[in-house]
Amino acid sequence: MKVYDGSQTESGQETKPERLKVGIAEYEVTTDSAVLTTSGLGSCIGIALYDEPTGAAGLVHIMLPTAEDVEGGNRAKFADTGVTELVEALEAVGASASTMQAKIAGGSDMLDFSENGSSIGSRNLDQVRETLSEFDIPIAGEDVGGDHGRSLRLEADSGDLVVKSANTESVVL
Repeated sequence: MKVYDGSQTESGQETKPERLKVGIAEYEVTTDSAVLTTSGLGSCIGIALYDEPTGAAGLVHIMLPTAEDVEGGNRAKFADTGVTELVEALEAVGASASTMQAKIAGGSDMLDFSENGSSIGSRNLDQVRETLSEFDIPIAGEDVGGDHGRSLRLEADSGDLVVKSANTESVVL
């Protein structure tokens, strides 16, 4: 007797989850078993949010700490408005900020040209933490800082965030 549970095609082939690429200053949200990916995280930060009760997951790739000096524009580009945008998008599909957990990666000091001693990566990280705190969303895992780039894969069916970098083994948060 053949059991069809949706994980196989009628010919018995396993189906792979949909892969959604998240570019710089972009975000994606899913309520199925999609895999959300982003790459090129240097001083940028990838913020993965997962709401276990609903199975909703989202990933945003932010570039800069705050949008205070920018009118309009792309909210996903900045830590403060990007996290807010992602939370709102997840709530729109039924998730609740009260049950979300965050996992973050990036914020490296790849090229530090700052004169005040505070790099873009560390300022991004501070703002991400502050904005998540404003929503009372705990950070369940992180791989941040250093001087190397990262690529991320958020497995929406489990909430696992796989972090790859050139000089270390993959880390699962």
